[in-house]
Amino acid sequence: MRQFFAQSAVLLAGSCLLLPSNAYDLVRKREASNATYKDASVSVEARVADLLSRMTIEEKTAQLIQGDISNWINTTTNVFNSSGLEWNFKVRAGQFYVGYAMPAEWISNGIKIGQEYLMQNTTLGIPAMVQTEGIHGLLVGNATMFNSPIAHACSWDPELIHDMAVVIAKESQALGINQVFAPLADLARELRYGRVEETYGEDGFLAGEMGYHYVKGVQGLNVSATVKHFAGFSAPEQGLNTGPVHGGERELRTTWLPSFKRAIIDAGAWNIMGAYHSYDGIPSVADDHLQQTILRDEWGYKYWVTSDAGATDRLCCNFKLCQCKTADKPIDSEAVTLMALPSGNDVEMGGGSYNYETITQLVKAGKLDIEVVDKAVSRQLRAKFEMGLFENPYKGVAANATKSIIHTEEHVELARKIEAESIVLLENKNNTLPLSKSANIAVIGPMGNFTNLGDYVVYRSQYNPSNVTPLQGFQEASSGTVTFAQGCERWSNDQSGFPAAVAAAEAAEVAVVVVGTWSRDQNELWQGLNATTGEHVDVASLNLVGAMGPLVQAIIETGKPTIVVYSSGKPVTEPWISDNAAALVQQFYPGEQGGHALADVLFGNVNPSGKLSVSFPYDVGTLPIYYDFLNSGRPTDAGAILPNGTLQFGHQYVLNNPQPLYEFGYGLSYANFTYSNVSLSKTEVSASDIITVTVSVTNVSPVDGKEIVQVYVQDLIASVVVPNIELKGFKKVMVKAGETVVVSVELDIGKWGLWNRKMKYVVEKGEFVVHVGASSKDLRGNRTVTVV
Repeated sequence: MRQFFAQSAVLLAGSCLLLPSNAYDLVRKREASNATYKDASVSVEARVADLLSRMTIEEKTAQLIQGDISNWINTTTNVFNSSGLEWNFKVRAGQFYVGYAMPAEWISNGIKIGQEYLMQNTTLGIPAMVQTEGIHGLLVGNATMFNSPIAHACSWDPELIHDMAVVIAKESQALGINQVFAPLADLARELRYGRVEETYGEDGFLAGEMGYHYVKGVQGLNVSATVKHFAGFSAPEQGLNTGPVHGGERELRTTWLPSFKRAIIDAGAWNIMGAYHSYDGIPSVADDHLQQTILRDEWGYKYWVTSDAGATDRLCCNFKLCQCKTADKPIDSEAVTLMALPSGNDVEMGGGSYNYETITQLVKAGKLDIEVVDKAVSRQLRAKFEMGLFENPYKGVAANATKSIIHTEEHVELARKIEAESIVLLENKNNTLPLSKSANIAVIGPMGNFTNLGDYVVYRSQYNPSNVTPLQGFQEASSGTVTFAQGCERWSNDQSGFPAAVAAAEAAEVAVVVVGTWSRDQNELWQGLNATTGEHVDVASLNLVGAMGPLVQAIIETGKPTIVVYSSGKPVTEPWISDNAAALVQQFYPGEQGGHALADVLFGNVNPSGKLSVSFPYDVGTLPIYYDFLNSGRPTDAGAILPNGTLQFGHQYVLNNPQPLYEFGYGLSYANFTYSNVSLSKTEVSASDIITVTVSVTNVSPVDGKEIVQVYVQDLIASVVVPNIELKGFKKVMVKAGETVVVSVELDIGKWGLWNRKMKYVVEKGEFVVHVGASSKDLRGNRTVTVV
């Protein structure tokens, strides 16, 4: 392998790398040798202006189209293609994608080749953004794998997410990667949608805090974040991925944009990714109101927006706004470019027809204003200068040094910590948990000896030997006997494995049954293999699939205490399990340390402190179930089908309940906390004030524990219909057994506003109630504030 790298370096320095092709380019290259844009002491704006003035229209166009490492490195053999290298950076020079399932050394060496070619063998020496995925770990085979974002938000610990982002940035830099496609600021408002697992939950405030700290973490090491998917993408019609989203501008501004503004503007994100959907009939990739009026004019965003993969083609082929490719006609690339680029979509990602290749001819033909192109290019250049890429385009380390940076013991320990902090205890009847370490335990279920990673992980990473399954976690932590019976497959109705599972439960003191949903890695996800969550994998039911429900029932019916663990990427709707299991635990898709973390919580080494970032409905038919419904929503006269089959009729709903089974912010602990002495630093305020709410939290149990204090605000009288309550602050605190901690949470009155009838943001005068509690329903105390 090293011999190949040495040969590649020789090729790189030799004949395969061509000098600028004509005398004019040689002159331009000499003139640029001491140019203003190469002077790091000069302001970014002066550097952008100078470089832009030196670029040809062809060079500008190349900055706006995504390249790909596979154009010069064969992703299965590592063979180097010199002509592919030259071609890629002639036409797709601004950024390139590296997220392939190949050895990290291949990726790093390929990146180095690419950046050295750009800096040494192109006229102006503009470095590239180097891109891959990173929502819960760098998309490279040996990188540290964390649990999924929906779980991160259940930790309610933004500082932990910041620490994780720093790890992802360190591991990225070690290979020369300088941009990760993360975080998501989308919200889990439609639970049938397959990508719930990638979000930080249903609430814009919580998601915004998580996204903000992720961006600060990666960009603190000069690795660019990419906040996605801008905006309003994750509540598609029927829950179907990429489907149209229905809503007005008030809903867009009230619900969907706050999390994006927090992660983009407050955190200073260097990049944004657009989305596949249309909102109120306008495709997001060509939505000038969203990408220009709001993002640039109102918010003042200075950096660049990229389309998602293949999203530009959808203008013609899905939205039917222009001619799609047919057997005898090409896609109307001119129409695509003229719709997307002037509307604020600066860069076209791959995966489609590369419509932006028409930019040069459109400008020369007078159909596209060069100022539009210049704005788009300058936005990306600005990010590159801010990141210091011109001074240090490649920060990769030697292959023998990556072990001290990638997948270190410290990083793995952080993964285990975040995992444990994210687990949510939903039920714990008769204090079944924590378990005795000497107990004889039967681990049962199709996820019991499997690492159930979410999507956006490298091909076959679910089988990495460093992964810890639930069974392995229990075996390592237990001093008793731990047995395993799978019981059934995830994807089958076959119950032939039930007798062995029942026997295992009967022979044990307690059964732990692990069931849920499953996703696929980045290769398998698109191969047509079965899954129940993930990108383009949407569901009509939130029930357990196949034989998993009957398996749980069979184990409960043994009479042995049965702990059910939902290993899933979204809520599971099985209220009967809540009623009948001895304990119920939610572990949203784990990372590589999932088995250890689960054992940590179930054996009591870690007191569970996670709380739900997304509400659980009784049934898919009761959606939507998010807590911050608008005033007048959710009247309730519930009915039910009782366990004995009796029909108990209600009206809202006739045989079900529009309230959540488990609400946003809910989660139990092995400790018990009481709240008292809620007070405010000021009760008469103006819109520019920041006030502090204070509450005393007492741990009245014999075990130490962490509590998440949640602060919700209720606008009593408003000029438009507003959410019934909204999360406006929270803090996670350790409270030792028998002690009281005074918790203070700052509240920004400026964020208590609404979008009025003239679509102006205002904090209206009047009374607001500040509620403090343990969940969105379990509100323990309140005080009234008057805005004057």
